[in-house]
Amino acid sequence: MKRMIIATILILALSSLALSARLIGQDTKPAAKPNFTGTWKLNVEKSDFGPTPAPQSMVDKVDHQESSLKIISTRVDGGTESTANLSLTTDGKEGTNTVHGSEVRSKLKWDGAALLIDSSISVDGNALSLKDKWTLSQDGKTLTILRHYAGPEGEANATYVLERQ
Repeated sequence: MKRMIIATILILALSSLALSARLIGQDTKPAAKPNFTGTWKLNVEKSDFGPTPAPQSMVDKVDHQESSLKIISTRVDGGTESTANLSLTTDGKEGTNTVHGSEVRSKLKWDGAALLIDSSISVDGNALSLKDKWTLSQDGKTLTILRHYAGPEGEANATYVLERQ
């Protein structure tokens, strides 16, 4: 009887260890790359723009066919609408786009399920850098962009929360 109890305890303990090892193994698998295709509308109330003024509105139309990422971003700031068309790749190669007459150089790469975008731009002779981290919510309905700005006037952070339309 005592042997049966000890054997049962050992079987339960080994089963628990096997289940724990399987769960831990699942956590170490690389995360799948999300697809950001869609129309995304900025939720101004959920976003934090740091020291920069909030736009009145912003809509990004994204076409993501790995490794190509095309973005048409339309913003309204101070009653003025502007649109930027970006054509990028997620393979780590530098790409160049022109936004409002200035050349923007960007490199994109994956960090698990997050897309990292490192951009540099020169505006009126001032070098600026932007580092973005794009993440998609589990349900695919919210795109969060963490942005770090750096330039001659200092550094700042912002969080853009966009919702799928």
